[in-house]
Amino acid sequence: MKEVFTIIQKNGNNNNKKPFWQKIGVAFDNSDGSLNVLLNCIPIDGRLHIRDAKSEQDKAANDK
Repeated sequence: MKEVFTIIQKNGNNNNKKPFWQKIGVAFDNSDGSLNVLLNCIPIDGRLHIRDAKSEQDKAANDK
């Protein structure tokens, strides 16, 4: 399984603001190498970022 994100650039005077990664869906690998993408919403700028899903252990380690 993969996770689908749109990356939102924060506006403001501070150029050091990190972009916000909004999860908007999931994607699944097919046997022929293609993807099925299921979106909960559509990104405003039309750009998607798809990456391998993190395990629950990885997510817990990042929260510390």
